[in-house]
Amino acid sequence: MKVFKFGGASVKDAAGVKNVATIIKNYTGGNAVIVVSAMGKTTNALEQIVNLGYAKNDYNEAINQLYKHHQIIVDDLHIHVELSYFIDLIIQQIEGNRYMTYPQYYDQVVSVGELISSSILSAYLSQQNIANTWMDARTLIATDNTWRTGVVNWEKTTQQIAETVTPALQTAHVVTQGFIAGNQQNTTTLGREGSDYTGAIFANILLAEGLWIWKDVPAVLNADPKLYPDAIEIPELTYYEATEITYYGASVIHPKTIHPLEQKSIPLFVKSFINPELPGTVIQTNDKVIDYPPITMEKPNQTLISIIPSKVSFVDDEQMAIIYNVFIKHKLSINIIQKAAQSVSVVVDDNDDVTRIIKDELKLIFSQGEVRSNNNLKLITIRNYIVTKAMKSFANGQTPYLEQVTRKTMQVLL
Repeated sequence: MKVFKFGGASVKDAAGVKNVATIIKNYTGGNAVIVVSAMGKTTNALEQIVNLGYAKNDYNEAINQLYKHHQIIVDDLHIHVELSYFIDLIIQQIEGNRYMTYPQYYDQVVSVGELISSSILSAYLSQQNIANTWMDARTLIATDNTWRTGVVNWEKTTQQIAETVTPALQTAHVVTQGFIAGNQQNTTTLGREGSDYTGAIFANILLAEGLWIWKDVPAVLNADPKLYPDAIEIPELTYYEATEITYYGASVIHPKTIHPLEQKSIPLFVKSFINPELPGTVIQTNDKVIDYPPITMEKPNQTLISIIPSKVSFVDDEQMAIIYNVFIKHKLSINIIQKAAQSVSVVVDDNDDVTRIIKDELKLIFSQGEVRSNNNLKLITIRNYIVTKAMKSFANGQTPYLEQVTRKTMQVLL
């Protein structure tokens, strides 16, 4: 069996849903697990509703727009989906859960987007006589209560999928949601753009023939085509190289996707839903030597924090441990760390509240020193770089704040 994952762009309108049904009909060759994201920009719209609702501001117009967008799709497909149920569910979550912390509250509301999109897809497949069973991923994928980035309980998830999904696949496709999961009491989510990871979880547990991720690009490219129009396709990647480029910011695949597939030697196929006949990219095996082109990733919205523990002594190991532990305590991942004689520079994703708390804490700890920061920076990473060309090509006349070069990877903060 196969696992197919369709992102929001592939089901953004009625034409997209029809195209997805055609792909399922033509490419599955048997029953499959179909994982679907929220439609188009629905998650962004729900995030706006979350912010309005949590602040007790008027969110009615935002919900009306959400309802109208989905109702147009339902009408164009000539199907029946009780959208009012989902709208009522959103309002219920907004009004009934303000006692929750913001991350927990966020998960309860934003998760409804996937419930709507999967219900619409399931109803249309049924209309087209494509046998399918709709299942709620919150009852299949179990996590802890780490809100917005739930940690999967693999033992419980395996049990739940084996008990429900495996028998259902004997007679029909299973349509379910990406991104969302559950713990004993509430909805959790797997992290923004986490539907790829959902697909990998199902593929791992069901020992799938492969995971197919359907995108709006022809394959994995060696750069973002919106930023680099001359980007070229990469027909094949090893698990190792794919893990590296997703870690450094390649947005075509969610970073957590590769490991569950690598564990069971399950290939990942990145294919175009616009031109499904194109070969795309296959990600598999670490045993093959592949001659890659330079692969460029950009991470915008970066913050550089520079710490001078003391103006009269070198940075020692104890001070380094203290600095690391502050970031670990506040669960903020470090993208780059660079140590000099008297200073430590750390690059992290912008997170205004958390970075402010961290800077204040570091200033208290190192009161004899100094803590500085620069915001709105961009981290550019090139894997398999060509030394003579790389630096000039992306610095574009700007003075880098920080540079790091290893055998395979060059990084510059601009």
